[in-house]
Amino acid sequence: PGGLGEELAPLLDDPALGTLRTASVVDATTGRRLYGKGEAEPMTPASTIKIATAAAALTALGPDHRIPTSVVASGRELTLVGGGDASLDRAMLRTLAERTARALRERKTGSVELAYDTSLYSGDPMHPIGVNGNLAPVTALMVDQGRIDAESRGSSERSDDPAGEAARTFARMLSERGVRITATPAPGRAADDARALAEVRSRPLSALVERMLTDSDNDIAESLARQTAVAGGRKASFAGAERAVREQLARLKVPLAGARFADGSGLDRKGRLPARLLTALLARSAEPGRPELRTVLTGLPVAGFNGTLESRYPGDAPGTGLIRAKTGTLTGVNTLSGTVAAPDGRLLAFAFLAGRTPARDPAQDALDRLASALAS
Repeated sequence: PGGLGEELAPLLDDPALGTLRTASVVDATTGRRLYGKGEAEPMTPASTIKIATAAAALTALGPDHRIPTSVVASGRELTLVGGGDASLDRAMLRTLAERTARALRERKTGSVELAYDTSLYSGDPMHPIGVNGNLAPVTALMVDQGRIDAESRGSSERSDDPAGEAARTFARMLSERGVRITATPAPGRAADDARALAEVRSRPLSALVERMLTDSDNDIAESLARQTAVAGGRKASFAGAERAVREQLARLKVPLAGARFADGSGLDRKGRLPARLLTALLARSAEPGRPELRTVLTGLPVAGFNGTLESRYPGDAPGTGLIRAKTGTLTGVNTLSGTVAAPDGRLLAFAFLAGRTPARDPAQDALDRLASALAS
């Protein structure tokens, strides 16, 4: 620990990290503190909060949980029911349309009315940051994450009504399969006597967590925060998700003092996490007795290889291929938290959080040097 402090302290003093910087390094196997500077001080975590979102969702629901999108029927009235699957794409929706059309043919029903139900979520669907290409309105029903261009990735234009757009797309798919839709799809709730007609389910929660962490997927992050709320009996709103995430993390007995889970994605600057909470969550995820949390570690981008770390580590950097870490980036905020294989074979968990940073790229380089120091 003494030698580690001597190596990290000057790197943490880099002016590129701004005027606010905290750090925590622990032995991921034992949880033993190896280095810390201001590790109990709450900081704006940016996207590193997704580590907490992942741990809470996996604790509440388990790694095998799949999120449904379903169609129920009462006579000729169909309702497309959103279950909160932010990974639903046109291919999956097409499968649902095929299953629905097949079921209607078996019933000898050729024309239907279509409604769509988003009542699983409550509250304002608009994130506090407002209209933003990094996140669609948070609704229980969307396809291709509400992207206007379904093939786009990263920040891109989103529909202001992703649920309505998903329902209209579904209606067209039904029409292509011989089902006549008698009116434009409208929001509504299924009749009390409605019966299940067809369903598709997401990939397992473990796979959604890995995608969220590797790609820093904000839509999936907000979806998983609300799934945590539903599992915990809370309202599936921003406020309900915040309470539910805290409750699930409390079950893991990690230090929550000063933490604020304003959203699931880290786009809300009101979010606060201390560095020691992040390293505690990573250490919990490494415990042999908690296999349900393992994808918190396996989903982290690999330095120089994939996700948000693909282009940040050159091939000859000490940490390339050895560091797995979640990045966090907002204007004036740069963070990095993950694991690294140390030269002595130990797995270390680290969190470096910087605020009031003057520029993004120099701050990221400084954070990468800190993580690389743990690998060399």
